[in-house]
Amino acid sequence: MKRSTVILLLLLMAACTKQSLQSTYDKQASYIEGFVSAQMKKDTLATLTKNGNVYRLTLHDTLEVDRDSLKPGGMVSLVYGCFTLTGNSISMSNLVSTNWKELAQAAKWTLTDSTHFKLDTLVLDNSLVEGLAAGLEGVQQWDEGYILFTGKYGFGKYERGTIPARSALAYYYFIENISNEE
Repeated sequence: MKRSTVILLLLLMAACTKQSLQSTYDKQASYIEGFVSAQMKKDTLATLTKNGNVYRLTLHDTLEVDRDSLKPGGMVSLVYGCFTLTGNSISMSNLVSTNWKELAQAAKWTLTDSTHFKLDTLVLDNSLVEGLAAGLEGVQQWDEGYILFTGKYGFGKYERGTIPARSALAYYYFIENISNEE
């Protein structure tokens, strides 16, 4: 086989792989949109915020109090559950990480180390997964809801613990506190 033919074949394979990956992310985006649409119908007080291709769905936002919003560099204390999203709904069988003891119990996790279940405090910076950082920006104390994004804004081609590579993720969260002080 000539060298130019091999190069052409490699380029075609790379193009097909890129197209297949984009198709996967497009399918994940449709799952996210379906989930958001269903939740908005269930909870007419829910509000949707979109930061690029990251969705934040704040549930039953009825607090009329003027509260600070989380800004880059700020800190947030929260409880959460992270799910892989494989369709238009979230399944307890897809829970991959949580610091919320009750959620772990609902998912029938075997709890051997209860010290894992404590409030997490995160800094909103580039150390977070891109989708989570984009979704947390602007949250307020006592917000509850979902942050959803495709695998492109998650861990990409890398597997992370029990999270498969290129997984769409849905974070269910409750914000205990935020601080934008430097």
